[in-house]
Amino acid sequence: MDKGFKVLIPARYGSTRLPGKPLLEIAGKPMIQHVVERARASEADEVVVATDDQRILDACAALGVTALLTDSAHRSGTDRVAEAMERCGWGDDTVIVNLQGDEPCMPSALISQVAAELVAADGVGIATLACPITESSVLFDPHAVKVVTSAAGLALYFSRAPIPWHRDEFLGDRAKLPTSVRFLRHIGLYAYRVSFLRRYVAFEPSPLEIAESLEQLRALWHGEPIRVGIAAEEPGPGVDTRADLARAAAYLVGT
Repeated sequence: MDKGFKVLIPARYGSTRLPGKPLLEIAGKPMIQHVVERARASEADEVVVATDDQRILDACAALGVTALLTDSAHRSGTDRVAEAMERCGWGDDTVIVNLQGDEPCMPSALISQVAAELVAADGVGIATLACPITESSVLFDPHAVKVVTSAAGLALYFSRAPIPWHRDEFLGDRAKLPTSVRFLRHIGLYAYRVSFLRRYVAFEPSPLEIAESLEQLRALWHGEPIRVGIAAEEPGPGVDTRADLARAAAYLVGT
């Protein structure tokens, strides 16, 4: 088994909502530089960027980070990571952390934590993180993905809907969260074993994945267990819109 873990950063230029997103400036640096710096500050022994555009490739060359030009037709960042993984020639047991190229505020500690969660989970090919939900507005927000886990810390289901649904408590005031169950928000940071990712990209998309627009449901649909760790700290904001750029800048300046 390879020592340590690798970080692969899928960075797509052709974002629908924010074209050229990885090269947009945040707090004086292009976003991709912030993401690379977060990855380098983790315990990873290698960092690779997988992109669809020569401009991002050139920006990575200036940063001295390995970058690969991948197929522009990939439907998801996971598919881009899978292509890059094969080209890097890593072995079946290698642990890869998929750090999205629009996460300039992801704490380096969480990158290391999600890799450690996977290493400690025998017979599991994928791990991710979640953090407690303390506000009902988050639980009922369809943009915030929720996860329910088993006693063993394995994912039972992910949803944009509020789960678990407390039948009795939610008949009344939904502004206050019940204390008898735990509510978790999923953090979109994943660690994979290479062998799992090879299987995953060969799976057909599942009806649940399509309905919820959540890729991780493909793994559950096909019987692949997902380890869910409780994040040691809250991540900062990801970037999907112009407004998110301002939020990310404020976070980075303040940390």
